[in-house]
Amino acid sequence: MHSDWKRLCLEGSARLEMFENISLMTLDSLQKCLFGFDSNCQESPSEYIAAILELSSLIVKRSQKLLLFVDFFYYLTADGRRFRKACDLVHNFTDAVIRERRRTLSSQGVDEFMKTKAKSKTLDFIDVLLMAKDEHGKELSDEDIRAEADTFMFGGHDTTASALSWILYNLARHPEYQERCRQEVQELLRDRESEEIEWDDLAQLPFLTMCIKESLRLHPPAPDLLRRCTQDIVLPDGKVIPKGASESWAEAVRSL
Repeated sequence: MHSDWKRLCLEGSARLEMFENISLMTLDSLQKCLFGFDSNCQESPSEYIAAILELSSLIVKRSQKLLLFVDFFYYLTADGRRFRKACDLVHNFTDAVIRERRRTLSSQGVDEFMKTKAKSKTLDFIDVLLMAKDEHGKELSDEDIRAEADTFMFGGHDTTASALSWILYNLARHPEYQERCRQEVQELLRDRESEEIEWDDLAQLPFLTMCIKESLRLHPPAPDLLRRCTQDIVLPDGKVIPKGASESWAEAVRSL
């Protein structure tokens, strides 16, 4: 993504549709994190990625028409048929990855499988789910694993892309803060051979972290998430949110 942006800058481009670029980047990243799979969707079209994007668009479109909430009516429409086709494609892809990973795990055994993964540092989300067990020692079914993976893919790529786009927008509006974030990162990476930022480095980026959190507060990716109180909640100032009260998550955060 950065390489593409640098090329556009060198060509003299003054405008850039960032959200589309960032969405492809987050999808590319999620494919790697979930399945250990390089989709390269930023360089070339991917049938799986196209299906994800189409499903995301169809879900939003369906939510705006009350009659289409009924599955029977929805699947009679052209959009409903496209939805089924895209769903099948996404599920088939995930199922194929799960089957292949199960065969590998079964043939190698858990210990050898973990040693191989430790050497290559490629333990991904599917691997974690395949080895997960409940309190009774029962493994997750293929359907359970597929549901978890699809939830991360659909719930993760669009919200993350939205958050990143708003963060960059807000930093562009405040160049003095953008420069402080840049200096903080450059200071962290000084005298390093690699420019990769590790998990443990995040604690050394306090100002960047504050900017990210403030952008999320101003522009939450999922502002309409609802919650309902199951009991009376007494706030520090003595005010009470009564049992049964319902409000959007964004309103709840602002009220607190």
